[in-house]
Amino acid sequence: MAEEETTGAEAATETKPLTARDIRVSDDEREHVVGVLQKAIGLGMLTLDEFTERTDKALAARTRGDLNAVLTDLPGLVHPEAMPAYQAPAFTGATTYAPGQRLELNAKYSSLHRSGPWQVLPALVVRNKYGSTKLDFTEAQVSTPVVEIELDSKWGSVEVIIPPHAAVDYNAITEIKFGSLDDKTGSNGRAGTPRYVFTGRIHGGSLVIRNPRRGLFG
Repeated sequence: MAEEETTGAEAATETKPLTARDIRVSDDEREHVVGVLQKAIGLGMLTLDEFTERTDKALAARTRGDLNAVLTDLPGLVHPEAMPAYQAPAFTGATTYAPGQRLELNAKYSSLHRSGPWQVLPALVVRNKYGSTKLDFTEAQVSTPVVEIELDSKWGSVEVIIPPHAAVDYNAITEIKFGSLDDKTGSNGRAGTPRYVFTGRIHGGSLVIRNPRRGLFG
């Protein structure tokens, strides 16, 4: 009985690993967030009552997670280190990939579509020649906060669908020739997890990035 009680006491003292959201904040950080809220009310994002309520919460915040709660619905104003941890949907597959391995997707004179709970490696290569590729990450199993996508698209179309909480960065695309890039999410360079970083080139084709459509015809 004594041994069982000791074991129970030890279990009770165990603590969860700290995340960026659990880190304590200083007065300077609280005042910085209040300044951000002042800018938000100046841009018409908040009413006076909302500003007052959020300012009180910011000044009483103890952790980065507490501070982030008053900014989370203000576009571009979330502290990336204090964002909620990304939880991928449950995956029932057992595919295993070697470290450093890249998933290469080829659509040559054909169409390629990935959707549902497919497993995403940290790095993808999309080779698209006279074809079309559609990558839907809405339910994808993403195990890393950043996914690198190298494009080699020639006279083809690439459509990428990302969840609302995700973001993209396509500033490293080296060439768009006789083609187009249409980012319907407006998330380039903003905070978001996962972050999809695009590199490579688009020659005579198109890259469309969007969020899932709502309604019957999404």
